[in-house]
Amino acid sequence: MNWVLCSVILMMIFSFPSTTSAQAIRLQPQGAAAAGQGNAFVAQADDASAIHFNPAGLTQVAGVQSMVGSTLMGGSIKYKSPAGFDVRGDLGGSITSPPPSHFYMSANLGALGASMLSPVTLGIGLTSPFGSSTRYPVDGPFNTAVTTAALPLIDIKPTVAYKLNDQLAIGVSADIYTFASFLGQGHIEQKQVGVGALSGASVELNGSGTGAGATVSLLYTPLRNGDGKPITSIGLVYRTQAVVPLSGSLLVNGAKVADASTNLVLPQIYTGGIAIWPVRTSEREWKLELDVEYVGWKSNRNLDVQLSSGGVIPQPQQWKTVTVVAIGTEYKWLDPTWLPHWDVAVRSGYTRIENPVPDTTLNPGIISLSSNTLSIGAGLLCKGQGRFLGLVPCGGASALWPKGIGLDVAFQEWFYESRTVAGNLNPTVDGTYHAFVHLGTVSAKFLF
Repeated sequence: MNWVLCSVILMMIFSFPSTTSAQAIRLQPQGAAAAGQGNAFVAQADDASAIHFNPAGLTQVAGVQSMVGSTLMGGSIKYKSPAGFDVRGDLGGSITSPPPSHFYMSANLGALGASMLSPVTLGIGLTSPFGSSTRYPVDGPFNTAVTTAALPLIDIKPTVAYKLNDQLAIGVSADIYTFASFLGQGHIEQKQVGVGALSGASVELNGSGTGAGATVSLLYTPLRNGDGKPITSIGLVYRTQAVVPLSGSLLVNGAKVADASTNLVLPQIYTGGIAIWPVRTSEREWKLELDVEYVGWKSNRNLDVQLSSGGVIPQPQQWKTVTVVAIGTEYKWLDPTWLPHWDVAVRSGYTRIENPVPDTTLNPGIISLSSNTLSIGAGLLCKGQGRFLGLVPCGGASALWPKGIGLDVAFQEWFYESRTVAGNLNPTVDGTYHAFVHLGTVSAKFLF
């Protein structure tokens, strides 16, 4: 029986931790303004979502600002076996549920009355930077590898930013990765069909835990216009590697048969970005930005699974570091005559993401394909005497009423390159994969 359990876990582990770790499952849209620009936002970082993209950028956010939003994801994965058998999977349904969401709140201490601390801005964020789900038919060709997988991992980000001078700011945030019972099942989960003595049985492996990392960043603004607004900015961000220890259970037909534990390794990430504003006046702004990331998936070289019986199953991963390149632009009208008391922005962008997972360890529970992403977006910010949706005043004399209300929307289409897998550790996985993902992101912001 122990040999059977080891065999089952061995088959499952090919996909269990890697559910989180393909670059596509690293969900980059964590704010609609950035998503509309292909996520090229590190050097701009001028709203509360700077907590995620570049904490140093919080020094540009005046007063108190809050932001809340979600991303609706849909798409499909198509597989064709070497024998010509076709199967289609999806992201847990026509729309991923629960939807990845984000929340930010920032406060400049000077705006709160502590004038001596005006260079300091504090913030807190709650994001879903690693999380998705996949689902395949239970009678599919690789059902002994995966039928469903889900990862509702969240990141809690307490943040502090400090403005050293008009040119330089720094920021630091903690990254507390954990699970919550109100998101999905509250744990990472992998299901498949059993093999051997458990042939035909429903097999599930799940686990949860908490780990921590950190983000440190810099924002350098060498050039400003006559109004003091940046016309050239450089952003640098480093996210440390984080290890999330997972403890969970192996279930067969819903009954627990063994404990299992492992460590989920999230990569260190280096990001650099440069933004320029060819036009930045009191009436119009036009920004162009280029961001480059190096995502250190090579740290996930192997994965050992500890069994309650005392055994250890070694798991080679052999992943590699990948590059992500993002290009984005934003054009903004400030208080135009055709819409007074409003700022209006249109955005677009492109992102190129490389695949980090080799053929030998690929699992259909993740979308391990290189991709090209096209993005479009728009934003509205209502201030002063304007009325949001024609009904709600955008500015009020009370300190409890916002000085501005904004809404940003973005749409992204992910075009994945086809991939033919051969020589996988689980031969049923070999074959050709196609995928596409479309997502819409919405963020509402409130300025106090």
